[in-house]
Amino acid sequence: MAQLPTVAIVGRPNVGKSTLFNRLVGKKLALVDDRPGVTRDRREGDATLIGLDFRIIDTAGFETDDPQTLPGRMRAQTQAAVREADVALFMVDARAGVTPLDEEVALWLRGEDTPVVLVANKAEGKATESGVHEAFGLGLGDPIPFSAEHGEGLVDLFEALRPHIERDEDDGAEDGEDEEAGGPLKLAIVGRPNAGKSTLINQILGEQRMITGPEAGITRDSIAIDWDWHAPDGTVRPIRLIDTAGMRKRAKVQDKLEKLSVADGLRAVDFAEVVVLLLDATLGLEAQDLRIADKVLQEGRALIIALSKWDVAADPPALFQGVRTALDEGLAQVKGLPLLTVSGVTGRGVDQLLQAAHETREAWSQRVSTAKLNRWFERAIEANPPPAPGGKRIKLRYLTQARTRPPSFVLFGTRVDQLPESYRRYLVNGIRRDLGFGSVPVRLTLRAPKNPFD
Repeated sequence: MAQLPTVAIVGRPNVGKSTLFNRLVGKKLALVDDRPGVTRDRREGDATLIGLDFRIIDTAGFETDDPQTLPGRMRAQTQAAVREADVALFMVDARAGVTPLDEEVALWLRGEDTPVVLVANKAEGKATESGVHEAFGLGLGDPIPFSAEHGEGLVDLFEALRPHIERDEDDGAEDGEDEEAGGPLKLAIVGRPNAGKSTLINQILGEQRMITGPEAGITRDSIAIDWDWHAPDGTVRPIRLIDTAGMRKRAKVQDKLEKLSVADGLRAVDFAEVVVLLLDATLGLEAQDLRIADKVLQEGRALIIALSKWDVAADPPALFQGVRTALDEGLAQVKGLPLLTVSGVTGRGVDQLLQAAHETREAWSQRVSTAKLNRWFERAIEANPPPAPGGKRIKLRYLTQARTRPPSFVLFGTRVDQLPESYRRYLVNGIRRDLGFGSVPVRLTLRAPKNPFD
């Protein structure tokens, strides 16, 4: 599949990079806050500017700290993004004028091979003209006066970008020909802080794409990465990997930015097909893990549990069995959730995890014919007839699958409002067990129409 040209936004902290990113992708994907340093990992999105389509990358604010520190590791991600891009958008703050850090960023960019477009952001009003003029001295061509917040200067930005990223219309003619039916697997990785989510994604990708380290809560944005998995059977399967911020107990989340990060992670769950809940094998299963799992299941997403850091787990057999038992008790509504072991350091279990994710999506997307479904339904109610509360029989007539992803069924009958929850669970568990849905969430709605076949 032909790829879109790539544009990387760079600059020191708090010059408006994420605001520009959100404007170009047309959605509030990147977290924005007044404090500097909100963005840490590279965030990518599909952008459109007056008919010009490209891939845009939001990067962390460029800082000059030691490479081993968190800001230093963030800078390494920014440098990698620029080297992979077709053009870099270097943003400065026209209100503040050119700072020594801006000059250092410009010095670095002048030494790179990637073309640079200089943008003087926050250039609303005459008071910012001096800041725009200062930007001429950075040696990167004429600055574009711009306002990411208000959308001023978009035409000038279009004219500056077009020579670098405009391609022949035939370049993308073969787009989509090789994609699997249903598109890439949308796979989100969730869990508590420091469970090893970003380390696992780096291992899957085979590169240091996400910032990692001993500090908890490094990831803030939900970062989506498109990638092709070369499966052991020789097939190539497209995947959209989504890394998310660590989710702590709600009572412990006081900081506004952390609240935004958690909300962003929950939105990522909404858009995923399969969610991997990563548990720290050195800590085992905790109540917060069950809360996260329950949230995923409530949203109707297919769920896989993975024990991370398996290479350093103590007494692995006992740990695995303990987690298995606790999951079956704590998530009784979906007993038998896939439980796998992985290591983001050694790569153990990665292929098995990705294979399980594809198999789970297949079950989550499955549709059962009405004839097959009702043959099963007749056997189910014959083996265990519905109760007769107050001596009045509940008559169940007909079952149909209304939708997939998640699989949702509608049961027609009389007096279904009095059907006990235990019998509903009996039907749902039977659908999962006998019709190939495994442990994916199944929804069952009860209806009592005058004519169930109408």
